[in-house]
Amino acid sequence: MEAYKQEFIEFMVECGVLKFGEFTLKSGRKSPFFMNAGEYVTGYQLAKLGEYYAKAIHDNYGDDLDVLFGPAYKGIPLSVATVMAYSKLYGKEIRYCSNRKEEKDHGADKGGLLGSKLKDGDKVVIIEDVTTSGKSIEETFPIITSQANIEVKGLIVSLNRMEKGKGEKCALDEIKDLYGFDTAAIVNMEEVTEYLYNKEVQGKVVINGDIKKALEEYFAIYGATK
Repeated sequence: MEAYKQEFIEFMVECGVLKFGEFTLKSGRKSPFFMNAGEYVTGYQLAKLGEYYAKAIHDNYGDDLDVLFGPAYKGIPLSVATVMAYSKLYGKEIRYCSNRKEEKDHGADKGGLLGSKLKDGDKVVIIEDVTTSGKSIEETFPIITSQANIEVKGLIVSLNRMEKGKGEKCALDEIKDLYGFDTAAIVNMEEVTEYLYNKEVQGKVVINGDIKKALEEYFAIYGATK
C-alpha cells in the first residue's frame, strides 16, 4: 500500500472522521464503522485532506483534467482544498466548480454554479467524501453535463465502504456501470481494516479482535460483490 494511503488512514482516525463501534446508518443498517467528513474543520486538516485527494487523483486520472467539481455542500470545501493542493504538488492549475442548491438570479456570477464556469471540451473529475447510494451523482450529473459539452473523467471519494448499493455491487461500481466513467477512492475498507488491525494510533489500538469480527460479520451480509 502506498505511503500516502497509510498516512490517510491514520489521519482519518486522528481527526475523528473514521470511528468504530456501533452506528445506525441512514439506510437503517447497523454498521461497526462510521465516517463523517464534516469533522475536518481546521486549516491544517483541510490542507492535508486536499493533498491526499490530489495524490489519489494524480494516481488514478493523471494530469489530463481541467475542472474539479464538488457537489454542494460538502463537495465545495473538498474541491477548493484539492485544487490548491494540486497546484502546490504538481504545478498544474485546475479550476474548481460546485453547484448551488438555489440558483442566484443577480450579479455577475448569477446562475446555478459556484466557482468556474464549465466550457466545451473541459475534462472534469467529480469529488465527494463518500458515496453509498449514488444519489448525489444522480442530481449533479445532469447539471454539469447540461452546462457545456464536457467529458466526465471520473469520480473520486475518500473512502470506498465496499458494501452493497442498490444491488449487489458497491455504489462506486454501480455509478461506473450506469454513467460510463471511472470511479476511485483514496482508500477502501479492506485496506483500512488490514492496516489498522492491532495497530495503535494515538496510543490506542483502533481495530482489535472484536471490532475485526464485527466488520467481518457486517461485510458477510452487506459486502458488495467484487
